[in-house]
Amino acid sequence: MIRVGIGGWSFAPWRGLFYPKGLPGAEELSYASRHVTAIEINSTFYRTQSRESFVKWREATPDDFIFSVKAHRAAVNASALAETSDRIEHFLASGVLELSDKLGPILWQLAPYKRFHAEEIAAFLKLLPKKRGARRLRHALEVRHESFLHEKFIALLREANVAAVFADSDDYPAIADATADFVYARLQRTRENCATGYEAKDLDLWAKRARAWEKGETPADLPHLAAPAKKSARDVFVFMIAGAKQRAPAAAEALIARLRA
Repeated sequence: MIRVGIGGWSFAPWRGLFYPKGLPGAEELSYASRHVTAIEINSTFYRTQSRESFVKWREATPDDFIFSVKAHRAAVNASALAETSDRIEHFLASGVLELSDKLGPILWQLAPYKRFHAEEIAAFLKLLPKKRGARRLRHALEVRHESFLHEKFIALLREANVAAVFADSDDYPAIADATADFVYARLQRTRENCATGYEAKDLDLWAKRARAWEKGETPADLPHLAAPAKKSARDVFVFMIAGAKQRAPAAAEALIARLRA
C-alpha cells in the first residue's frame, strides 16, 4: 500500500487553485480526500482537538481513506522526553481513536534543538503504546538535529518498530533507513514556479523510490545510516509538506497518477 497526501485541508491559497471556486469550506475535506489518498492532520500539534471533530473528519472521508495525526507539541517539546507519559496519554485520549480504521501513523516531531541521547530516546520510544484496546497503533518519529545521524538511533527505532521520518529538505537531516513495517516520507521541496510542485523527472524518481520502499528495499540513491533491514513488504506514506504549499495538492495528485500508471 502506498498512500500519497498533503498536510491539512484548510488553506486559503488552495481555493480556486485546488478547490473549485465557490466550494464551501465545510466541504473541503470531503473534496480533498477524494483527490489524494491520505492527509496528515497538523492542527493536533498546536491544540487539542475535540472528540467530535475526529468523528466529523472520519465521516466526511471515503471508506478507504487514511489520516496520519501529528502528536501534540506538549509531548515532543518537553525537555525530558522520558517523562512525558501523561502528555502522551492525554493526547491519545483526546479522541484520536475516533478515526477508527482511518487512523494511520501517529507522527511525533521533535524540536530542531533536541539532540540525540540514546537513553532518553529509548525511554521515549517505550512510552509509545503499541495498541489501544484491539486497535494497533503505528508511530513515526521525525528528528531535526544532525546528532541523530547515528547507527544507534536506527537500532533503537527498529527495536521499537517505529518509523524514521524521511525529510526531503534543505534544513533537516535525511534518514532513509527503513526502521518499521511502514515508511513515512515528508517531501518539502515543492516550487511555486512548477505547476506540479516537483518536476516530472523528480516525480518519476519519487514514484520509483516509493515502490522500492513498498517492496521492502532501501532506495540506493538515498542516504542511510545502517545496513538494510530484512526485506519485507511495507506500507508507504508520502506527504507533500512545506515548500511552496500552494503546489502540494498538484504534486500529490501527480505522484498518485504515476503510481497508478
